[in-house]
Amino acid sequence: MADRSSPGNRPATYPGSLMPPAGGFAVRGTAIDSPVLGEVRVRQNALILVDGSGSIGAVVESGEPGYAGQLEAAAAAGTLVECGDGQYILPGLIDLHIHAPQWPQLGKALDVPLSEWLLDHTFPLEARYEDIAFAGSVYPSLVRALLANGTTTAVYFATRHLPATKLLADTCLGLGQRAVVGRVAMDDVTTCPDFYRDHSAALAIAETEELIGYIRGLGGNQDHLVMPAVTPRFIPSCSDELMLGLGELVVATDAHVQTHCSESDWAHGFGLDRFGQSDTNTYHDMGLLTRRTVLAHSNFIDEQDLEIIAGVGAAVAHCPLSNVYFANAVFPLRESLDRGVHVGLGTDISGGPSASMFNAARSAVAASRVREDGVDNRIAGADRGVAAARVTSAEAFWAATTGGGIALDLPVGLLAPGYSFDALLIDTTLPESEVRIWPDLDHSSQILEKIVHNAGRGSISSVWVNGELVSSR
Repeated sequence: MADRSSPGNRPATYPGSLMPPAGGFAVRGTAIDSPVLGEVRVRQNALILVDGSGSIGAVVESGEPGYAGQLEAAAAAGTLVECGDGQYILPGLIDLHIHAPQWPQLGKALDVPLSEWLLDHTFPLEARYEDIAFAGSVYPSLVRALLANGTTTAVYFATRHLPATKLLADTCLGLGQRAVVGRVAMDDVTTCPDFYRDHSAALAIAETEELIGYIRGLGGNQDHLVMPAVTPRFIPSCSDELMLGLGELVVATDAHVQTHCSESDWAHGFGLDRFGQSDTNTYHDMGLLTRRTVLAHSNFIDEQDLEIIAGVGAAVAHCPLSNVYFANAVFPLRESLDRGVHVGLGTDISGGPSASMFNAARSAVAASRVREDGVDNRIAGADRGVAAARVTSAEAFWAATTGGGIALDLPVGLLAPGYSFDALLIDTTLPESEVRIWPDLDHSSQILEKIVHNAGRGSISSVWVNGELVSSR
């Protein structure tokens, strides 16, 4: 088994000081996941059997037939990873919306409107990725930071620069992160600055097609760890010709699609003024709304939009933290989940100033409470908010794991047979851990709640993707 946990591929220490060989291994410990929205499954002393391809072959619970024999065999072969008290195995976190080139901007310029943020800050930064050396100074730092934060699957907007976007895909594959990577397409001469736009729709379509072929043909990517995405930035930056052409490319390639949808008052209003309909309807008309489409934000979608999104099986990337700064509204998460819309979470780096999906999960909980209670104390309590809008920490965890896997139509996000062993180990015994467990106070059902509301990088000791250790302390 390759170790990608640190520069130079230095050996990493597994819990129990056992390094599994290439033929597969077993992990024993308390496994926590969420197979059903709102439900938490805690399996103590579970034995997770990982095969040589990195997939989970079985999860055997203590007392089940074969448990003792499998445990003994793994221990005898030296392929057993033992987790101790205070350590918890969770599915890897799935971030559905990241702007990779904005990593150097994290935490900056959060006090200006979205249109100003793009034109004065973000587009000038993204334009710098024409310099491949600059891209090479940024992307490895980003991928390593996300892996250390437990993000095993990342969905990336890159820039309009094909060489730098290829480099991002190379970086994800080299460091072992599961990723969906897209070259940003943006050609509208009225909204995109001359220094940062595609100078024809044909160019953007051709380079998107080239990226799809490049990623699918990457050496060492036979398991499709890294996947391509068709990526129209958003309606304000794309011509009709570009969107229609990309839609035809989606049909021809069956690639993932990612874009922004009805994010803010300005962006939503732009689409209404231009097309006389919502972003959702426009993407549908352009052939860009498919089972493998991820719509970032979607704060201003209505009942008809929800019906369309659910009908095609597309997904929403809910980015609660960045919505605070740029969206002018709170995404209707409760209603979307209740309607059966596929929803996962995103950090929206750098509009969201955090690389932690745990932060995204607790922000989703907080945003739902704000939406339910309302914010204007001059309005009577009964009229101030949206009734029954809250979500629980268990539901937010589901969105960050299981929901993300469903959104991408990939076997990730659960600790179950047939799923890839993308996982992280929460270690509450680490001196720097933000999570502390008191056995006489914290019941098993409350441990995940504490993890969601407190965990960060300091609580994560090991991260696996497809059975490979990619980050460790």
